[in-house]
Amino acid sequence: MAKKKPTQCDRVLEYLKNHKGITPMDAWNYLGVYRLGARIWDLKNKRGINITKHMVDVSNRYGETCKVAEYRLEV
Repeated sequence: MAKKKPTQCDRVLEYLKNHKGITPMDAWNYLGVYRLGARIWDLKNKRGINITKHMVDVSNRYGETCKVAEYRLEV
């Protein structure tokens, strides 16, 4: 029997278990997940995973400071 391919939620949860947090750009660059907020909603509301959101400063390609959500797994 073929092994089940990991879902986007599976990939996001695994990333959170191995890193401090995840931003939308991390999700896109490393996991191919474009709608991180939707996957976080699924993990929290459908799987009962305790994830918190923190706003962090990042620099965009023009060197401007922007605030983005960073999600963290709470253990």
